[in-house]
Amino acid sequence: MLLLAVDTATPAVTVALHDGDSVVAEAGQVDARRHGELLLPTVDRVLAEAGLKLDAVTAVVVGVGPGPYTGLRVGLATAETFGLVLGVPVHGLCTLDGLAYASGLTGPFAVATDARRKEVYWARYADARTRVSEPAVDRPADIAEELADLPVVGSGALLYPGAFPDARGPEHQSAGALASLAAEKLAAGEAEAFLAPLPLYLRRPDAQVPKNYKVVTPK
Repeated sequence: MLLLAVDTATPAVTVALHDGDSVVAEAGQVDARRHGELLLPTVDRVLAEAGLKLDAVTAVVVGVGPGPYTGLRVGLATAETFGLVLGVPVHGLCTLDGLAYASGLTGPFAVATDARRKEVYWARYADARTRVSEPAVDRPADIAEELADLPVVGSGALLYPGAFPDARGPEHQSAGALASLAAEKLAAGEAEAFLAPLPLYLRRPDAQVPKNYKVVTPK
């Protein structure tokens, strides 16, 4: 087994290789504006560090979000392309699940990432491997009471300490954690736990066609 994991649903452009036992190589960079520019060079860097070629990959794992429209699509489109070219399966996982897994927490907690517009993407977990609510997008103040007694992991929690007093790391997504979670699920025969590699947006894209847009056509 050699899993190639990528995630661009958050400001972190992150890539990892996992051989079924452990992470072989991992690299990433936090830059919310350069997902398309950074992802493929990061894949090349990870493969070079592992001393492997792309054709050694047996499956692709991709974070499906929730996340902003443009960045999220970069990772998904790249994962789909790799899957088609290599003839290997593409497994989707919720990006929040990767952060939850990386936390290593054993009791109830939540994960929150920055959704912009003064909102967070979030979900609740029974432990680092078990999500117990569907991902949602809300203003921190609207969910502060619901999560008041829980640790909250991720950049969204750290951005709003007033709403999430027990905010914790990791702050950013790790493809290594996502790959490790996927490897566990595959080893346990939990294929049904994977999602289709389709974007989980939760809301409309920020870019909108202007109202009263005037179309000019030649007469």
